[in-house]
Formats: sequence, structure tokens, C-alpha cells
Amino acid sequence: MQQTENDILKRVRKIEIKTRGLSSEIFAGKYHTAFRGRGMSFSEVREYRAGDDVRDIDWNVTARSSKPHIKVYEEERELTMMLLVDVSASRLFGSTGLLKKNVITEIAAVLAFSASQNNDKVGCIFFSDRIEKFIPPKKGRSHILTIIRELVGFRPQSAGTKLSEPVRFLTNVMKKRCTTFILSDFLNPDPDAEALEEALKIASSKHDLVGIRVSDPREAELPDVGIVEMQDAETGRKVWVDSSSRAVREHYAASWLARSERIDRTLRHNRIDTATVATDADYVAELIKLFKQR
Repeated sequence: MQQTENDILKRVRKIEIKTRGLSSEIFAGKYHTAFRGRGMSFSEVREYRAGDDVRDIDWNVTARSSKPHIKVYEEERELTMMLLVDVSASRLFGSTGLLKKNVITEIAAVLAFSASQNNDKVGCIFFSDRIEKFIPPKKGRSHILTIIRELVGFRPQSAGTKLSEPVRFLTNVMKKRCTTFILSDFLNPDPDAEALEEALKIASSKHDLVGIRVSDPREAELPDVGIVEMQDAETGRKVWVDSSSRAVREHYAASWLARSERIDRTLRHNRIDTATVATDADYVAELIKLFKQR
């Protein structure tokens, strides 16, 4: 069912209330600790103390005061966060009352508000098997609400997935180092595996990449419900499956496990920290665990 403008605005407001509270109470400090600035900025001048580096002496202040003073620097806190958000058709699956899209939207909102509260810029890349939309990084609440509105109401042109596309686009469009969260189910087609590996290798050498993998329990385990028709949301392909067969269910579970292990190997090989969040689980706990690992 198509959402009206009023429906979208109501959903945005609900997401803002929930995720802004989470980011204030839980994540802002942990985000600050986990994703520190890379540079150093001038903080103050103070009197020289034994053991201070003489290279930091401020000669102008020293001459005026007749006492040696040094410049004190602190870590430069301003960061840029990029959200790479999967808007392919597979995100519209959910068997627990929540779609993968709902979880991705809330996590993206929490991360965006956490960054905003640390005075960082936030940008967004929506992708399917192409770049669907690019929102350049900016600061401010109104900008974050614009991103959330797009997360809720965006309608992609394509149903497929090609993860190498947004990763390559990130490398090309973001020249300065940034923290990047890839929010996806990572159900990437096999033909793109080599291109994704190469794109991640280049991007991870320039940026701080973090994977947020969202899945649904029914993707890992097929219930015994007799003969059912199943459809691939991205290709439209349909097949009839006898879920009452134990062999079929075991093959289904083994195929999912093999695919999951391939994803994990690819991310680990490129030194990308990852959190896996299920639609029936608490994403807050998973994000806190991720932040503590860094």
C-alpha cells in the first residue's frame, strides 16, 4: 500500500522520538569513544612545565609574558559519517512483525542522531544494484530528519543488489577520511563477489568501514508448513518447495550458513567491524557490543 505524505511524516516523528532518545541516553558517549577524530586542533596556551616538548613553545606569548608558554592541542572531534543504506527489494521481508527495512531505518536514525549530537556531519547513499540517491554530508537536526524521511518513504528504481556500487561510489565522492556504516542484509549476488572484494579493499584503506548486517530468522531456517511457493524478491523467480521434507529444510539451512560465512570472511578479510542484527532481536544490545569492541 502506498504511503501518503501524512503517513510518512507520522512515521518520521515516531522514529525521531524513539531514536533521538536512544542516541541521547545510550549512544552519544559510546559513539564519541568508538569513533574518534583523526586530526589535532589547537586548544589553549599554558605555562611551560618540565618535560613538555620544546617544539610546542609559543614564542609570541613567551616574549610578551617573559615566561615560557606552550601550545596545547586536543584531538579534533569533528567527523563525517556516511550511511550506505540498502534499499533493494529483499529489505521488505520480515516474519516477526518488523521488516528488515524497519530495523535498518531505526539503526540509521540512531547513528545519525548520535553523530549529530557530537557535531559531526552526516551523509547518506541509498543503493540497490545502482546508486539510487546521494545526500551530501551536512550538520543539523533538520538535515537528519530529511535523511529519516527518505529512509521511510524512498522508492527505489531497481529491486536488485550490487554492493560493490555504493562502496566504489563512496571512494570516488568522499575524498577525506570518514566513518561509514553499511546497513544491508548483504544478500549480494555471487557475480559481484570479486568486484565487492576489490572495492572494499580500496575503501577500507581510506575510510573507517563498519558493517551492520540485518537478517530475519526465516532466512536461516525454513519451517515445516508443507508445500509452499517461494519467490526471490529481487529477481521475481518463483519455486515450489516441499518444506515438510527434512532434507529440503537441512539444505535450506546449510545454504544460508554457507552464504553467511562467505559474507563474514569478506568483511573480516578487509578488517571491517560488523554487527549482525535480527528482526526479532534487540539492536541496541548489538550496537553497544559493536562500539565496545572498537
